[in-house]
Amino acid sequence: MIAQDQQQQNYAAHPDQRGPFHIIGDVHGCFEELLALLQQLGYAVELHEQQRYISQSQVRSKLIFVGDLVDRGPNSPEVLRLVMDLMEQGLAYCVSGNHDDKLHRMLLGHNVQVRHGLELTVAQLASYDDAFRTRVKDFLGTLPHHLIFDEGRLIVAHAGLEERLHGSNSKSVRALCLYGPVSGGKDEKGLPIRLDWAAEYCGKSVVVYGHTPVQEPHWRNNTINIDTGCVFGGSLTAMSYPEYKLTSVEALTKYAEPMRPFILHPRHAQHSSS
Repeated sequence: MIAQDQQQQNYAAHPDQRGPFHIIGDVHGCFEELLALLQQLGYAVELHEQQRYISQSQVRSKLIFVGDLVDRGPNSPEVLRLVMDLMEQGLAYCVSGNHDDKLHRMLLGHNVQVRHGLELTVAQLASYDDAFRTRVKDFLGTLPHHLIFDEGRLIVAHAGLEERLHGSNSKSVRALCLYGPVSGGKDEKGLPIRLDWAAEYCGKSVVVYGHTPVQEPHWRNNTINIDTGCVFGGSLTAMSYPEYKLTSVEALTKYAEPMRPFILHPRHAQHSSS
């Protein structure tokens, strides 16, 4: 357990991996939407009985998930199975989200509050055997808090990360990657007040993140949030790299009510590589 906890505090650098990539926003158990998005991106996902989800890619791209694979949605176990299979095949990368981290701590036997959608994941996992739950626990324990690609030109972290901390490894950096910076105060709903780190970002690395649902992805100072709130009735979004093309599929339904309203940004902002 100690080794898993320490391992999860790491970041992972893949400087020679330059893409192309498809970076996918917060899935939150929306398995059918994930399959639809993968199909739209050109991936043929085959369903088998033994190793059920094997993706034979029709494109020479790898997938990167920004975390929060689980909770609130209808099928977190199958999202996990698919991502685990993709990673075992060398077709995908994934960072830990705060919901993934909480599930991991629960599976390790830590005392966590089973709410904010975790109760649904627990109920869904109850029909799976111990071997699958152990596989999930081990998988979540290996997820880095942020990923570095293309000689530092691309950073992926669940809640984003300011430039001076890229490539840093500590409990505080991990907390920033999972939750983002907060003011220490609470809003009218009793939720932590989040600070807008992207407004002050001036780094050369492109930072792709999620965590806070936005109505549409929007470039801000070389950062982009691609969590478009699929589980809340929005859409599931992927961004291609290095083309910066956005691809989305609409949610089949609203699975949960958002605790905060979606952030609204001006429409049709474009990324500049200058």
